Amino acid sequence: MSKITVNDEQQEVTLPLTLTGLIKVNKVLQPDMVSVQINGEYIPREKFDSTPINEGDEVDFLYFMGGGQS
Repeated sequence: MSKITVNDEQQEVTLPLTLTGLIKVNKVLQPDMVSVQINGEYIPREKFDSTPINEGDEVDFLYFMGGGQS
């Protein structure tokens, strides 16, 4: 098992694993609406399938919400 951090929480995962696989493991709701940073770098959606997760990575799932004043 390898240790990574996801949204500031330690997680153990089995490598090899892609970003798409990590999204599935974490049961991300509406994966088409999430942006992802790995070690502070935004990952383009078209690279989710080919981006490997590595030991020690810091991953952030970012959800953008609409809203404002009425």
